[in-house]
Amino acid sequence: MTDHAQVAPNPIVLQRADPHVLRHDGQYYFTGSYPAYDRIVLRRAARLEDLQAAEEVTIWTKHATGPQSHLIWAPEIHRVDDAWYIYYAAAPVGHGTVDAPSENETFNHRVFVLECTADDPLTGEWVERGQVDTGWESFALDATTFVLHGEQYLVWAQEDLEVYGHSNLYIARMANPWTLATPAVELTRPELDWEIKGFWVNEGPSVLIHGGRLFLTYSGSATGIDYAMGVLTADVDADLLDPASWTKSTEPVFVSDPSVGQYGPGHNSFTETPDGETVLVYHARDYTEIVGDPLWDPNRHARAQVLPFDADGDPIWGTPVPDTRPTPTTTEVLPPSGLAHDLEEAAL
Repeated sequence: MTDHAQVAPNPIVLQRADPHVLRHDGQYYFTGSYPAYDRIVLRRAARLEDLQAAEEVTIWTKHATGPQSHLIWAPEIHRVDDAWYIYYAAAPVGHGTVDAPSENETFNHRVFVLECTADDPLTGEWVERGQVDTGWESFALDATTFVLHGEQYLVWAQEDLEVYGHSNLYIARMANPWTLATPAVELTRPELDWEIKGFWVNEGPSVLIHGGRLFLTYSGSATGIDYAMGVLTADVDADLLDPASWTKSTEPVFVSDPSVGQYGPGHNSFTETPDGETVLVYHARDYTEIVGDPLWDPNRHARAQVLPFDADGDPIWGTPVPDTRPTPTTTEVLPPSGLAHDLEEAAL
């Protein structure tokens, strides 16, 4: 494949926003935000196209009270030093509830970590390693991690109350998978026109290492049609804790495409095909008219496509590919197993 071909029928998983896919030992591990925001789920398949029908396992549920009792967002599964780690955001119960969210819901998220040392993360025990101390207490979410030259790094979104906007992106080196070894360094804040539509946001970072460079993607603006992806680039041998090592694109690299009915692509991750091609995984909606608060609309589906590179090693981001799998029109959270088959049968 040399173009933006689908590697599986899109969507690859229905009603799972903020998708994160990890390929390990020939298997694809998938997690994402569960639409009720009350649990962390995992599923596994040998092929991306089989993830929708794969059994989904709940490996952790929110607490009844306290800082991990509400709005469980954007889990990511990573493999570090022969153990599994899930980074996620959680908040205390605010003014609203899942059944009756308040229009003035106060988001007070922090970043937390789970660890599993068993071979199988779907059946093994997950242990809470607690909150990541980022150096200050404010709205924080969307942590991702990568290892380079034997050092682990964390990249995440956090609000600085002295900076106008909702969240900036930060990086730090780690002492272990749940503890920072260095102070947070700001890499980017929302300042460009495309980043400040609806909300002033830089969030959802993901790191791709390719051809001697790091491509750090992120998402900006409100989560409707204006949601889009940007990128920062650095050399793999640069000092990643020096903001000057990073170059920020002035334009978004991945945006809504009404011609194929894809709106608000973002909060991406990267995986690869069995033969090593890079795959861009992201969520998007296939409609723009949202009833009520977009936060509670479950139909941001996970999608995937090949990400090619040009002769200079730069990603050719292209545009979202069209769907080839039916999608639900309901605003209810639907069961995962067999849903794709049921929808396809109904469409016949």
